[in-house]
Amino acid sequence: MATRIGILDYPGAQASAVLGLRDLLEEASRLHKLRGGAGLDVAVLAGLPALDAPLTALVLPPALGGEPASDPKRPAWLTARHREGTLLCSVCMGAMLLAETGLLAGRPATTHWGLRARFAERFPAVLLDTDRLVIDDGDLMTAGGLMAWVDLGLRLVTRFLGPEAMLATARQLLVDPGGREQRFYSTFAPVLTHGDPAILRAQAWLQAHGGGKVDVPAMAGAARLGERTFQRRFKRATGLRPTEYLQHLRVGRARELLERPGLGVDEIAWRVGYEDPGAFRKIFLRLMGLSPGEYRRRFGTGASQDA
Repeated sequence: MATRIGILDYPGAQASAVLGLRDLLEEASRLHKLRGGAGLDVAVLAGLPALDAPLTALVLPPALGGEPASDPKRPAWLTARHREGTLLCSVCMGAMLLAETGLLAGRPATTHWGLRARFAERFPAVLLDTDRLVIDDGDLMTAGGLMAWVDLGLRLVTRFLGPEAMLATARQLLVDPGGREQRFYSTFAPVLTHGDPAILRAQAWLQAHGGGKVDVPAMAGAARLGERTFQRRFKRATGLRPTEYLQHLRVGRARELLERPGLGVDEIAWRVGYEDPGAFRKIFLRLMGLSPGEYRRRFGTGASQDA
């Protein structure tokens, strides 16, 4: 199935971001094809068009000159894309459009730091963190300031074409990927285009609840399926057993916490849903190839060095 990425050119969207992101993704596609890989199908979408097939990802670019005019049809159109399994992404002010759908309620997100107070007032249910440049929450991805479309674009290249393609694109465009490799090389990219609405419900539920006490019966309840049916359909749709999928989500959240100072490894284990820190260490090492302490020493920003 082709990887189709749309960029929504809504009224007031920043033209340089719309066209720049298109150029970045098309250049990444060209370079990847030269190496024998599959490319990307990138399109700038005007208005709220009818689509002949689901998009793999859709980007809401930033806006200049204030908040974009509201469109009563846009939230429902975006929600319909999300139900189809499309990864919804936003940059800067685009997070306002994404939040209007209600999909960000109870979910982590970022936007430009200057919009923090306004955004929090309008959308208090969103777990806003404007200290972070890009937040990849599986089926939703948000990026910070006006120029963060570059960072989001590189993140999309990594997800759909791989880390080598991202680095080749950065070199070609003279964009410094900086320390992004620490996240890019092993970012969990859940399958969202499988077309099973019950499993998509469970995946969205896991994104919101995966840090708490979660078991297979609870996941099956979120999917509104019997437990045996759920396990079979989940593995078929995502390629992972439900418990494996949950481990990837929890380790991804733990990585974010390990990269910041303040919390010890045991506390991080509890925060992401593990009652046994020893079990957390074993799972982290198996998935990442590093212990939590080693990961923190390599990629942390002044954090404590406990193992």
